[in-house]
Amino acid sequence: MEITNIDQLDLNKTYTFADYLLWRFKERVELIKGKILKMSPAPAPNHQRMAQKINQKLYPFFAEKQCELFFAPFDVRLPNKNGEILTVVQPDLCVICDRKKIDDKGCLGAPDLVIEILSPGNSKKEMNLKFSLYEESGIPEYWVVDSSEKFILIYSLENGEYISRKPVADGEILQSIKFPDLKFSTKDFYEF
Repeated sequence: MEITNIDQLDLNKTYTFADYLLWRFKERVELIKGKILKMSPAPAPNHQRMAQKINQKLYPFFAEKQCELFFAPFDVRLPNKNGEILTVVQPDLCVICDRKKIDDKGCLGAPDLVIEILSPGNSKKEMNLKFSLYEESGIPEYWVVDSSEKFILIYSLENGEYISRKPVADGEILQSIKFPDLKFSTKDFYEF
């Protein structure tokens, strides 16, 4: 049965990817460990501008690496240790180098790089939840872009835990940990 309104669901229930596929409501949601997380409405123009700027820096690099760069909405399914899919997220951008993970429903498994661009609607709870989720899912590198404060946090996975690097401030050089040849200046990055 197709679900067309989020009010038709019991928000205390645990849901699966199979349930998620039946939802056809206007609100954007992610599924985190079986629980529904309402997302912010459509991103603001500056959020989209930042995503474009990041894409302009990343696309040429990853095109040469045979990796693919995807924008939200793009479903990333993260199975738990039992192989159940109780988590479906839509990162702002993600890079996937193992093309076997890509199917007609999105990505199954951890992308190589996930980028989240903060919006006024993002809560600390949501960001902490995603940090832990991405860490335990084995995503090798995770960037958090703060356009208003003009910095980027880079987390790299080492021995199953994220290690934070010095924030990349406006005008500094950003260098990926997982992809060391990926580096670019953030000069004029935050001017819209």
